[in-house]
Amino acid sequence: MSNSRSALLRGVKRVVIKVGSGVLTTRHGLNLEAIENLTTQMIDLRKRGIEIVLISSGAIAAGLRKMGFTKRPQSVSQQQAIAALGQSRLIMVYEEAFEQHGQRVAQILLTRDDLTHRRRYLNARNTLFTLLSWNIIPIINENDTVVVDEIKFGDNDNLSAMVTGMTESQLLVNLTNIDGFFTKDPRSHTDAALIHEVEHFNRNIMKCASTIPGFLGSGGMASKVKAARKVSMRGVPTIIANGLKPNILRDIFAGRREGTLFFPAEMRLCNRKHWIAFTKKPKGVLVIDTGAEQAILKQRRSLLPSGILAVKGRFSMGNAVLLTNEKGDELAVGLVNYHSGDIKKIMGLRSGQIEATLGFKYDDEVINRDNLVITIDQEGNELCQLRA
Repeated sequence: MSNSRSALLRGVKRVVIKVGSGVLTTRHGLNLEAIENLTTQMIDLRKRGIEIVLISSGAIAAGLRKMGFTKRPQSVSQQQAIAALGQSRLIMVYEEAFEQHGQRVAQILLTRDDLTHRRRYLNARNTLFTLLSWNIIPIINENDTVVVDEIKFGDNDNLSAMVTGMTESQLLVNLTNIDGFFTKDPRSHTDAALIHEVEHFNRNIMKCASTIPGFLGSGGMASKVKAARKVSMRGVPTIIANGLKPNILRDIFAGRREGTLFFPAEMRLCNRKHWIAFTKKPKGVLVIDTGAEQAILKQRRSLLPSGILAVKGRFSMGNAVLLTNEKGDELAVGLVNYHSGDIKKIMGLRSGQIEATLGFKYDDEVINRDNLVITIDQEGNELCQLRA
């Protein structure tokens, strides 16, 4: 038993469990045996007083089975139709599996738009907390029936990271169809070695992550590692493990060295700044000069119009934008106090000139430091990556 794992798991009272398509599906539809096995283990966790939020893939696989298709269709409308067919089947399978143990579940379908808007984010959060207080397990999936690229999470790995933060969970367990995070893709490299613990995220870690998706999945190991990095910035550990192993959840919570443990980061973001950094999708870019870069990185100052060199993209007041230097290095992300057209008019000016130029002034700062999240340290190392 690993002392470090046992210490991290000892205080877990709420866990997000994400189960991927590689676990839940076969080439002929849903993997009913795996679902029943995981359901039984989750009931064991509930008996120990651990609250569970379940992120489940599998709707498209279930829909393919209903239609008799052998592969995922290419067009967006067909994929949405398949998801609509399969989602009802997926939740019915879960309801039947949990009902055998007297456990109630509830279905929640989300788009990124639901979490990008602060009020809708809080509404979704309140709904989840209410269900948990009623001893109901929420089963969450992306709303594939209506989602388009602009409001997609990207994959359920990214969704699991956002939900972990939203629900203030103490652990993310990401179950896939391989044993964890390897030095290489174990499906194509016989010399790949399992990495049992990752204490710090860096570029080398991301290079190791495979981007090859499974048969029905939209992500790969890279998306799982990115999700782990996001929750680590909230001070939350992640375990990536093989969900097809019969007792995987029991073994994880017994402190056994299953899968890969990603430790929480030393620098942690508060709820609001984590939401700015990882839930709000950046709508544009502000290029800033050296003086503004030093003021933001070293002095933790706000961004003034005088430090802005260029505006890229179109965005509105309150949108998230990336800050880069002249070389294009990403420095920070923040919520703007002015829309892109107004910023183009006042960039390079002193704050005292804003009202004379625009005819009004919302604030002296284009981005207030309270709405600004730095994404690299003073030596230029990534703290978190937002473009992906």
